[in-house]
Amino acid sequence: MSHPRQQSRDVLVHQAVWEAEGVLGLVLVDPHGKDLPEWEPGAHIDVTLPSGLIRQYSLCGDPRDRSRYRIGVLREPHGRGGSAEIHSTPLVGTTLRITGPRNRFALVDADHYVFIAGGVGITPILPMVREVAAREDSPTWSLLYGGRSLATMAYQDEIQEMSRGRATLIPEDRLGLPDLDEALQGLPAGAAVYCCGPEGLLRAVEDRCDRWLPEGALHLERFGAAEESPAAGEEAGDTETFVVELRRTGCSLTVPPDRSVLSVVREAVPGIPSSCEEGYCGTCETTVLEGTPLHRDTLLTDEEREAGDTMMICVGRSRSGKLVLDL
Repeated sequence: MSHPRQQSRDVLVHQAVWEAEGVLGLVLVDPHGKDLPEWEPGAHIDVTLPSGLIRQYSLCGDPRDRSRYRIGVLREPHGRGGSAEIHSTPLVGTTLRITGPRNRFALVDADHYVFIAGGVGITPILPMVREVAAREDSPTWSLLYGGRSLATMAYQDEIQEMSRGRATLIPEDRLGLPDLDEALQGLPAGAAVYCCGPEGLLRAVEDRCDRWLPEGALHLERFGAAEESPAAGEEAGDTETFVVELRRTGCSLTVPPDRSVLSVVREAVPGIPSSCEEGYCGTCETTVLEGTPLHRDTLLTDEEREAGDTMMICVGRSRSGKLVLDL
């Protein structure tokens, strides 16, 4: 597999609306009124903010409506600055650069779905629920959606309209935490579980699915680095110096143990896109032409790691003495 290069384009911020307490929704359109690229539930876009920061936001609108993209942005007081910039900057009428859409949280075919969302983790789940609910041969499904309070839980009206009683909203201040045991025990064969939200929720769902469901039934999307991820622990390659050849740029660079591939590559390719720099967003995913990467991200599947033809250069290193990258 060769990782496709994503196309960038300008979009106009057409509208900003409060979706919930602390959640600002943006509607993005083509400046010339053209249709935007197709996308499927689970997709997200990279947004370049006026400051130059690049952040990822899940598309939460209707994939059938290509006239606009919708994203929902939670203001995170202790975040890395992107959400604060969006919430504090008058963006309506301005142009932003986006890349994508791309999708590492795709909706698979299943006989039964359990959707679990925490807080702003509802954003990638919402179009999944919309698609499954609209199918003529709609499989059985349920949505468990938790938040700090009803006031902080976005898209409630849309969820209730399309759920026909299959969605359960759990505001923590009134009802406590969602009952994951009830949601996940005894699921029928062929069930798929989709979960997005805070790390504590993801780990709790992972624990139960590891015990009760077959491998591959659980699909997760993280908005942050896992507390314990493939980056944890040291193995051969972590403390080794190696060479990175940038095939299209035409140079070779040395990556010492105390520097990331990304930081070294930026010396030759200053504009290379990146965001999280912790291996969970996928912005810096790069095709590997030769060599054996040492993966330290939380995005790639076991099959993709085994193939070794793409890597996240913000955290990945090398098992071989040299990597050749498509840069």
